[in-house]
Amino acid sequence: MTASPASDQAAALLGELIANGVRDLVLAPGSRSQALALAATALARDGMLRVHVRIDERVAGFTALGLARETRVPVAVVCTSGTAAGNLLPAVMEAFHAGIPLLLLTADRPPELRGVGANQATIQPGLFRSFVRMEADADVPAPVEAGPSTGPAAHPGAAAPGTWTGLGVRAVHAALGLEGDGIAGVPGPVHLNLPMREPLSGTSTVHAQPGAAPALHSPAPVVLTRGPRTVVVAGADAGPAAEALSYDGGWPLIAEVVSGSRYGRLLVHGYRQLLREPELGGRIERVVVFGHPTLSREAAALLARVDVEVVAVRAGGEALDLNGRSRPVPAVAVEPGPADRDWLGAWMTASAAAAVDLSPPAPDQAGLYSDDKNARLGAVRAELEAVRRRLDRALLADAVWRATWPHDRLVFGSSRLVRVADQVLGGKKVPVHANRGLAGIDGTIATAIGIAQASQADGAPGVTRVLLGDLAFLHDVGALLIPGDEPTPRLQVIVGNDGGGTIFDGLEVAGSAPSGDLDRAFYTPQTVDLSQVAAAYGWEFALVTTRSALDQALTTAVTRPQIIEVPLER
Repeated sequence: MTASPASDQAAALLGELIANGVRDLVLAPGSRSQALALAATALARDGMLRVHVRIDERVAGFTALGLARETRVPVAVVCTSGTAAGNLLPAVMEAFHAGIPLLLLTADRPPELRGVGANQATIQPGLFRSFVRMEADADVPAPVEAGPSTGPAAHPGAAAPGTWTGLGVRAVHAALGLEGDGIAGVPGPVHLNLPMREPLSGTSTVHAQPGAAPALHSPAPVVLTRGPRTVVVAGADAGPAAEALSYDGGWPLIAEVVSGSRYGRLLVHGYRQLLREPELGGRIERVVVFGHPTLSREAAALLARVDVEVVAVRAGGEALDLNGRSRPVPAVAVEPGPADRDWLGAWMTASAAAAVDLSPPAPDQAGLYSDDKNARLGAVRAELEAVRRRLDRALLADAVWRATWPHDRLVFGSSRLVRVADQVLGGKKVPVHANRGLAGIDGTIATAIGIAQASQADGAPGVTRVLLGDLAFLHDVGALLIPGDEPTPRLQVIVGNDGGGTIFDGLEVAGSAPSGDLDRAFYTPQTVDLSQVAAAYGWEFALVTTRSALDQALTTAVTRPQIIEVPLER
């Protein structure tokens, strides 16, 4: 094979990424990106990199998003030029709004083939400009003897024209929020646009020395006084910090089910109703917000009140400021002193009364062993009714929640089910993920596969469960294609199938649109046979209709990816 400057620079760039903590790369095959692909697979053979191959760039982007969601370390995604790069946009937008570190390595035509109608050439520089922490339109790699590239210089600080030296280091730092545009300490996507000339691949030395990701700096916290009547609100991706501040301050914790903060002694049950009560929600003077709250109108209304002080711990690409006077801070702590026991006690009393218990009743042991025939028959009948009880949305969410433990992962799709789960589920310290940065249904399965592969790497235990609706499932059905040479994730995709988008039942359009138009343009009824979809992609399949059957399916050992379909009433 001939020498290839593209191959040399691709190998050097990936080596820099690996030296700075990158361990996962998602690859969508293509011709213009072949130098990056071959360098990645060579590094994977040497155990330096985990490479995940996906034929669909949109799926590739969300798989990378899932890997980075779980590891909190930048994950690279590689694609060819043209529409391939455009297909990454949904995942890039979610990563920006959720604060997830992604590295977009998009191959491109050289400058002389741009704007002249060349095949698979479009305007890639600046494609993601509104959503990235850093972007660079790199030099075209040049042979050492040829001198500087004739392409435009586009990355200040590079070691020499015609090379990609230093790009990997800068990209990782920017993705982690250590430099680049935006708020310091807030991760996000980075775009490296990489033009190349033929030969696009050739002989090159591919090696790397694994290193650690750059250390993140812990920002100095803003210390809050104890005076105002305060609640802590935890939205998506809030994590344990919200519960810790609630405990330290003695403040009620309003935690969405997707927050990863829904546990602890100060957790508020039934928070939606309590926020509407004048003696509780109406008396709030200050809210400390972690993450991105999106699941209830009541929480949004609270954060929009101009009479409430809102302290928002910055997490994503946009600062939370629904009332026009919120204060973004990098971190918070609370001053020493006693808690307001009257304020906390009122919330905890109301919370206890609002808690929902969906657990099945205990068997009537006395009745089952009674000498009275009628008593025995009644007890047996009650047991059979419990076993045969059909599932509704609340029971489905409860069963999945109860089956999930700290070594597992739970992923919620942006479907009606997550809102039901938020209303009825109690506290439990389990790792939860959801793409609530923009609350779209895009890429839910791909994201979950990335989370599963990251959390189960190196033999770690646990099952990743995904709870979503039928339309969110069908929207990402292409993600079910997992290459056979990659580790098989222990994954259960639980589909609440009500035959369409019934989430619109609770929105304004349900009361204003004619029923036929509502069906066609919003509910979009579907009759897809999910068992055939599972068979086509080689996944296990189970159709369950009762709580007992679902409990058994969720607790049976998982050896292959599974689809569990639960029919629900429209």
